[in-house]
Amino acid sequence: MSMTTLLSSLTVLALIDSTSLGTLLIPLWFLMTSQRVRVDRFFIYLFTVVGLYFVAGLVIMFGADVLLTRYAAWLDSTAFLIGQLVLGIGFMVISQLMDSKKARARAKERAARGEGRMLRMRQRLMGDSVTSQGSLSMVIGLALTAVILEIGTMLPYLAAMGIIASEEIAWPLSGVLLLGYCLVMILPALVLLAGRLLAYRALEKPLARIDNWFMKHAQSTTAWIIGIVGFLLTVNAIYDLGWVG
Repeated sequence: MSMTTLLSSLTVLALIDSTSLGTLLIPLWFLMTSQRVRVDRFFIYLFTVVGLYFVAGLVIMFGADVLLTRYAAWLDSTAFLIGQLVLGIGFMVISQLMDSKKARARAKERAARGEGRMLRMRQRLMGDSVTSQGSLSMVIGLALTAVILEIGTMLPYLAAMGIIASEEIAWPLSGVLLLGYCLVMILPALVLLAGRLLAYRALEKPLARIDNWFMKHAQSTTAWIIGIVGFLLTVNAIYDLGWVG
């Protein structure tokens, strides 16, 4: 894989990751306050998320390096690739089930009733204890909670780590690529912050619409992420199996 292709693949995966709870929805909640935006807390939160993802990525990367070194032949075997194909198809099926009409309706009902994990987290973030007198530890704890909650859906990140490891990129370049990936993940949130500070009146309604859309379609967004990763796994397995030229 050329460096251009590698960087393009990592950028696409990072931008997919940028739409998650921790990297976009919670930062958006910070910006939707009617009071003065606490830029210091915004950056503390966002760069705590980056740091946690970076550390997790290092663990995954070096673990994957050991795995590829010891089990390279098995990872290239037909049995493994068939398993990857089945997993990819399974992710796409799960994506469709999560994004069914009934599932979307139930998610909207929970949002309307003020229920659900994300709404409880939002209440914690937007409450007086956070917006006016919240502590540094609470903001960091929120970032840690968001990353932990996303572990089950960090599929683009895992795919990116797999790409970096499979290309056998030596340290420290692999670490630079990992850090760059994490920074691209928060780029949309930084753009929204700049817009909020420089043109709030013009962006107030669009930000509110984005916020409402995410609250109503958070489950669908997760389903799309799972589906895209499933598609990538499936296509990669089909290619490595030699079923397409």
